[in-house]
Formats: sequence, structure tokens, C-alpha cells
Amino acid sequence: MTAVGVGVVGAGVISDAYIKSMQSFPDLKVVAIGDLRPEAAKEKAEQYGIETHGGPEAVLSNPDVEIVVNLTIPVAHVEVALAAVAAGKHVWSEKPFSLDQESGLKLLATAQDAGVRLGCAPDTILGPGLQESRRIIERGDIGTPLTALTLMQSPGPESWHPNPAFLFQEGAGPLWDIGPYYLTTLVQLFGPVAAVAGIGSKSKDKRTIGSGPLAGTDFDVTVPTHVSAIAKFESGQSSQSIFSFDSPLSRGGFVEISGSEATLAVPDPNGFDGAIKIHRRGAEDWETIAETKAVAQRGTGVLEMARAIRADRPHRATGALAFHIVDVMASITDSIDTGAFVDVKSTVEVAAILPDDWDVTAATL
Repeated sequence: MTAVGVGVVGAGVISDAYIKSMQSFPDLKVVAIGDLRPEAAKEKAEQYGIETHGGPEAVLSNPDVEIVVNLTIPVAHVEVALAAVAAGKHVWSEKPFSLDQESGLKLLATAQDAGVRLGCAPDTILGPGLQESRRIIERGDIGTPLTALTLMQSPGPESWHPNPAFLFQEGAGPLWDIGPYYLTTLVQLFGPVAAVAGIGSKSKDKRTIGSGPLAGTDFDVTVPTHVSAIAKFESGQSSQSIFSFDSPLSRGGFVEISGSEATLAVPDPNGFDGAIKIHRRGAEDWETIAETKAVAQRGTGVLEMARAIRADRPHRATGALAFHIVDVMASITDSIDTGAFVDVKSTVEVAAILPDDWDVTAATL
């Protein structure tokens, strides 16, 4: 067998991180890139030595592309994924999987009927940071895991992102843009979510771009920019989370899992590695029990899915998992609107921890 051919649709900011990682994996080959702005795809192709470029069709119609990596803006995720499925391609999408339950379910059903696979970010759950955290919890180091606390707050990305308007509109905001990292991590540790409640607010109706050629331009804010959420899991465990673009103080990467015997501080779920700390019952301070280091970043999930396709086994960062997270976020949004608890209708099976010898740098195909 040979490396799995990959095509990228969407030549925006995040494509750099994906392409750099995927080109470092012997089991993947990036063969094409497309964008609604063909000149943007051409620029990336020249930068990274990708043979084929053009509009989205340069990827969707390419016979050497087995997996389409969908890096478009959130409102286009389902449309592009459906087009890739119609072309007989497996699809890996950036988060969120969809903007609502209806379109997400349609995508899942269409892919199943077509016999192709769906994968979705975040693939940070496959990094050594969370994988080792799962091992620590599952071997009982903190006793019985009971509750979780997560926190992400910042002034918002408009100060550094050259075109941030979409991050403050439907399909984004702190809940939909950042929430998938934290919520997917919680599902990996506690299992599927059963019910949620949320409160949301918006500090201002317009924001101003702070960098790049559009600096000084105002744009509309149409979604909550601060969300407080609580979740009850099918297991009976619970979590509290804050997702905010309204804080002058930037704090992120905060995930604490409290157990019956100790509390575990998990590395930033928006990254792949970091220190893992434990605070044991009766101890005066935290103890670092592991320092994890990732070899690769975004694109790891594409690799894991590619290997699973060739081995004819289930992959881990599935469309079903991503849809469950969409269902959770949509239910939190419903709760913000209604002021009531909302049951989460979907469920999902959490995949097993990666094998100890899983190596992104190995040539296995």
C-alpha cells in the first residue's frame, strides 16, 4: 500500500497548521488544494509544493484524493462535506461539524449511505496530553472521577485575527469556536452528555478589527460572547464551563477533573501536549506527574482516520462524536434562549485510548 492521498478545501489561516503537519506524516500525501478564491489556493500550493490547485473542484474531482480536509468557514462545513461525499471521498472537517442538529444528521446519514467516513476536529484529543490524562484517570489515580471545571476567557480574537467577523457570528462565538475543544475533552473523560443548561450575554453589538489590511473596520456581533454552561453526563457526573470573549484577562487551557481522592489538571484541550498535575487529598500543593510532548499538531486526526481506513477498523475522532458535540452546543444555545434545562438527544461511544506504540512519524502503509 501507499500513502493516503489528501486534498484540502479552504486555504485560510488554519490551513498552514494542517498542511505542515500532514506533509510530515509518511502515511499521508497532500496532493491538491482548492478554495473559492483560486488565487489563495495557488499561493498555498506554491508555498508548500502541492501539485494541484484551483477551486474546490480541483480537490473534489481529483482521483488521487481519498480524504477531503474541509477547512472552510463554519457556515460552509456541511455544504462542502456533502459535496465531497457525493464525489465518493472520505471527509475530515474542521469544527464545528455542523451549525445545527438537522444538517448534521443529514450529513451523517448521507455519508453512511455512500459508504464513506466522516471525521472532525478537534483532534487534540489524540495528542499525548489528553491520552495520558485518560490513562491516569482510568487506572484510578484520582479515585472515582466526579466533576469537572473548565475555563476559557479572553478579550476576543479581533485584535490579532486579520478577518475575525465570522468568529462572532452564527457557528462561532466562544461556545461554538472554542467550546468543541473543552466539550470533546469532557466527553472523552466522562462519556456522553445527557442534559445541559446555559446563560449567555453579549458585551457589545459591534467590534473592530485590530490587525491586517482591514484594521479599523467594524463588524457586527450576532451571538453571545460570554457563555456559562453546566452539563450532566449519562454517567451521572457533572461539569461547569465558562467560554468568554468578554474578559480583559486572558485565561485558557483550564480543565480540572475532581475525583474522590484527588484533582487532576489536564493540559490545554486546544493543544496536543503539556504538563499534567495532580493535587492529592491533604497535600499542600500541586504535583507534576507527567510532561507530555507532541511530535505533531493539527492533522493528527486525518492521519489516524487514514490508517483506520486502510486497516478497515473504526477511527477515533468520528463524525458521530463531532455531531454529539454539536448537539450539546445547540442544546446549550437553546437553554440560553429558553432559560430551561435541555436534554441532549444524541449519544456516542467513546473510542479506546491509542496504543502505546502509536507513532505519527512511522511509515505504516
